[in-house]
Amino acid sequence: MGRMKSALTKIVKRDGRVVPFDPGRITSAIYRAALSVDLDRKDLAEKLSAKVINYLGQRSDQQATPGVEAVQDAVEHILIGEGYENIAKAYILYRKKRAEIRDTKKLMGVEDELKLGLNALRVVKRRYLLKDNDGRVIETPAQLFRRVAGVIAEVDTNYHKKADIKKTEEEFYQLMTSFKFLPNSPTLMNAGTDIGQLSACFVVPVLDSLKEIFNAVKYMALIQQSGGGTGFSFSRLRPKGDVVNSTKGIASGPVSFMQVFDSATEVIKQGGKRRGANMGVLRVDHPDIEEFIMIKSREGILSNFNLSVAITDRFMQALQHDEEYELINPRTGKAVRKVSAKSIFDLIVHMAWQTGDPGLLFIDEVNRHNPTPWAGEIESTNPCAEQVLLPFESCNLGSINLAKMLKDGKVDWKELGKTVRSAVHFLDNVIDANQFPLDRIRKITLDNRKIGLGVMGFAEMLISRGIPYDSEAALDLAEEIIKFIKKEAQDKSVELGQKRGAFPNFKESIWDKKGFSTMRNATHLTIAPTGSISIIAGCSSGIEPLFAVSFVRKVMEGTQLVETNSLFEKIAREEGFYSKELMMQIARTGTIQDSNEIPPKFRKVFLTALDIDPEWHVRIQAAFQKYVDNAIAKTVNMLPEASLDNVRDVFMLAYKLQCKGVTVYRYGSKKEQVLYLGSRFAARGGDEHVFAEPEYAGGCPAIVCPF
Repeated sequence: MGRMKSALTKIVKRDGRVVPFDPGRITSAIYRAALSVDLDRKDLAEKLSAKVINYLGQRSDQQATPGVEAVQDAVEHILIGEGYENIAKAYILYRKKRAEIRDTKKLMGVEDELKLGLNALRVVKRRYLLKDNDGRVIETPAQLFRRVAGVIAEVDTNYHKKADIKKTEEEFYQLMTSFKFLPNSPTLMNAGTDIGQLSACFVVPVLDSLKEIFNAVKYMALIQQSGGGTGFSFSRLRPKGDVVNSTKGIASGPVSFMQVFDSATEVIKQGGKRRGANMGVLRVDHPDIEEFIMIKSREGILSNFNLSVAITDRFMQALQHDEEYELINPRTGKAVRKVSAKSIFDLIVHMAWQTGDPGLLFIDEVNRHNPTPWAGEIESTNPCAEQVLLPFESCNLGSINLAKMLKDGKVDWKELGKTVRSAVHFLDNVIDANQFPLDRIRKITLDNRKIGLGVMGFAEMLISRGIPYDSEAALDLAEEIIKFIKKEAQDKSVELGQKRGAFPNFKESIWDKKGFSTMRNATHLTIAPTGSISIIAGCSSGIEPLFAVSFVRKVMEGTQLVETNSLFEKIAREEGFYSKELMMQIARTGTIQDSNEIPPKFRKVFLTALDIDPEWHVRIQAAFQKYVDNAIAKTVNMLPEASLDNVRDVFMLAYKLQCKGVTVYRYGSKKEQVLYLGSRFAARGGDEHVFAEPEYAGGCPAIVCPF
């Protein structure tokens, strides 16, 4: 046996590359085929695999390096010859399916060495792969990651002229191609290009003059053109009906100007790789707060905006005591009237229930954690509310795939720590590699050097460990994971600070006051809605639960594929309850909670967003927020029949648990969504099956959210 293994050491891939021969891949393929016919025999797979290797070694052309097709032919030959026709049939069908996928990829015009799924490849092609002037793809997915790794690794020479950048490049390349970590979309799109803008998140101030307002529109256009998302606070603008000093006319108010920003975004996004998106924030004590809260009562208004009300502690105190509070004209700093806190809160609750907007941004809680308070006050966030930033500040993000951080059913702490440290190094380098759209953005970004390392695949980690999302055990794991990531990220940032210097605003920062001798980055952790990158990585978005166990995805024009969660399919096959009919049945509703043929222990862990009580969505978010120094993008998904009181309870719980913000989405509250839950809500106009748009990965199914 040993002699035969040594005789077959190489294999020729379909693209002509000669790579080391791995007999384990044959064993795995035979085992998968056996499972599909309800035969759970790892020992048999190993025995048959040995026979395949022996057969290949005895062939007359054994001196030649066999190709993939020759090896697969040998597998079929042995399976049939040994009397396992049923396994051979399953193997042949799998082989045929893979061939069809390869043909489809050829039609897409992309070579794929990384074996991405069809939808993942479609996302990569549309968003990230470089193209020539005629729109033809000129790089492969592997070349994409090599391009990014090279550009980001090169930064090391800024700090050590003899740095081994080839070693660092390989480290970053393996980090990404293993899908253990992926950076935000602009880094993948723009690294090594003329654009060179690598950050996802920006906040632009809107000052109270016509010139400054339209300057902000211009800045927004430049940022969105390069792939970034923009957040604005409109709280400095004088209220509607107030005097305009220069003309003695009447001010039109913040909401009217927001529509200018929205229209500009609509124009910009037509030629972009990703849709433009904005966050609009207004303080709860602004005189135009009612108009702001109500603006989305008509469908289609501000369709490129998410909205958040900046909630103050003073407002919450007035609410809890059923008191009035003052609305302040920002131009004069004087109160213009008093209103009932309860009436404003009820209006917010009603509109969030009806439309999904606005969310809440607990602005005083945010500023209590501002790492550089002397450098300015935080007023707004990026479009999905996970990145709180000072005016003109930007931040780059990246996420660790927790589904890849398991070994033998347990958390692989060693691998997780290694991945965190590499990711912090990567994200810090991104800041220096970045080509910022404005000098003012460059200055404050370099002064604070904020990074936002987050996670994705949390749902798969829970499932793999047999932990329900709505359980105390899930809360414990969430805290344990994010506390560990925080410690590793801070330690790496200190190490980088010792080698490269602290961020320039370190003195008088919270880190200085806490007794740290240095710190490279003012912030470290952010949990983003990892739409596109989680599709590429093949995992759930951020810390969201699964949105469906099985569903239909539109992959290409005229092509729809049934996608089933890979963990569920694996377990279904191993436990003997897999069938195509069951997968299609689940795809009608997305949930398995009413599928009696599935054992209860699996129904407990394969929970979808709408299977989970809203309280648990908030509690999971709060568990992560304890150790995340920025914020978290998390949607509290609600059933169509959710009440106003349900929304109110979520908002109050989020405040009580010290979340920095909260967003709810009641299914069906917008006419246009990127997720439709099929026959589960057919009476409300649902399709026959759960249907997801190509780039939806979980969270809020409203159009602007998957940014």
